[in-house]
Amino acid sequence: MMAISQQILNRLQQLCYAKMILWISILFMFSNTAMAIEEPKFTLLEKEEAFELRAYEPKIIAEVFVDGDMNDASSKGFKLIADYIFGNNRAQSGKSEKINMTAPVAVKASAEKISMTAPVGLQQSNSGWRVYFVMPSQYTLQTLPKPNNPLVIIRGIPGQKFAVIRFTGLVGQEKMTVKQAELNRWITHKNFNALSNPELARYNPPWTLPFLRRNELMVEVD
Repeated sequence: MMAISQQILNRLQQLCYAKMILWISILFMFSNTAMAIEEPKFTLLEKEEAFELRAYEPKIIAEVFVDGDMNDASSKGFKLIADYIFGNNRAQSGKSEKINMTAPVAVKASAEKISMTAPVGLQQSNSGWRVYFVMPSQYTLQTLPKPNNPLVIIRGIPGQKFAVIRFTGLVGQEKMTVKQAELNRWITHKNFNALSNPELARYNPPWTLPFLRRNELMVEVD
């Protein structure tokens, strides 16, 4: 009898813990909405189920190039750019300045190789991955604080058009491959011309439950 009671108690504790995690995630989801985290501005040109065609406005990014697999590269890149936006920089005043966080963090696979010493998405390059953050729209290239770390590169990106697929859950290489195939089929069906390798954009903090996560795979098209 005692063993059965203990099993019931353990089960109730597990259910309470699961509910607590769910409510914490929902709380963070709504707190992120309340904080109105800035995202890159775009015009929605077309939408079909999970697929979208977007025209993005010009933007400024802070990017780094890192080695490792996709998850390791995301972590390394995030830390390097977070260090920059949290104050390892030099503003026009000569002092450091904290830069507001934006979403998403992007990771991309790129065919081109860019020097690590040249002026976050995740993109794979010949020598690793490209991770970048879009900078808040209040800045220009002249007013944005300069990074103290030479690995962090600041550059402007012109307006671009992207084909996008949205999905939830955790993202590994296998899932990314599946979603890339789905997006490629839609691009072919719409007679778009792909201009870039796929770019993974993640919008949520790491503690977000998988079914609440917003992920996007993006390919530049014309």
